[in-house]
Amino acid sequence: MGNPFDLTGRRALVTGGATGIGEGIALGLAAAGADVALTYRSHQPDDALAKIKALGVKGAAVKADFSGMDQAAAEDIIGFAGDALGGIDILVNNAGIIHREDSTDMPLEEWRRVLSVNLDSVWLLSQAAGKRMVAQGSGKIVIVSSVLASQGGLMVPAYAASKHAVVGLTKALCNEWAPHGVNVNSIAPGYTATDNTQALRDDPDRSKALLERIPAGRFADPSEIAGAAVFLASDAANYCHGSVVTVDGGWLAR
Repeated sequence: MGNPFDLTGRRALVTGGATGIGEGIALGLAAAGADVALTYRSHQPDDALAKIKALGVKGAAVKADFSGMDQAAAEDIIGFAGDALGGIDILVNNAGIIHREDSTDMPLEEWRRVLSVNLDSVWLLSQAAGKRMVAQGSGKIVIVSSVLASQGGLMVPAYAASKHAVVGLTKALCNEWAPHGVNVNSIAPGYTATDNTQALRDDPDRSKALLERIPAGRFADPSEIAGAAVFLASDAANYCHGSVVTVDGGWLAR
């Protein structure tokens, strides 16, 4: 039996892969042998692509805005990955945004913007990739959720709702696609040192309160989320369907 975590020859697309958790996952997949395409919006992908290619695999990037995405745009992104890498075996839905504001003041447009990026695009990209994977009889879809899929958080109602929703989507898609050899699973990261948590980390009181609750006593580095993604994208997870792998330093156990 070979190494069940070896991804040599697999073709992966990581959304939001130029920075933060997405970059960490993209590099983890590349280190395991996968060719990796990524999407980016505001962060330029040059650095991430250089790191991917330095690992001896193919890398490609396409600019994409997931706000207001439709089926045609999703098909184009999946098609780009397929053309650049020769097919698609792994989709990691990582791209996401957060809006912090008191729920009594949050404008409807902000609610819709967060849901559009964090939920609608995940559905549309999973659907587009799923068609190909079901047809080929294999594939791995990994959806990045959050510990806030189990909690409500503070002043992030749209974000919390979207992360609860993608766990439900994970389970719904696994029920349909598991018989076709397609695995759909989620990762629930805890508080990680990314742009999305910058405001929290810059607030001395809020940061102190969070760190006191995390048994590990620190925020995660984005690279520490990659192992769960490599596992779920590999043959080691062939019997994982609809799972949510928590990587949170013990946050939910507290």
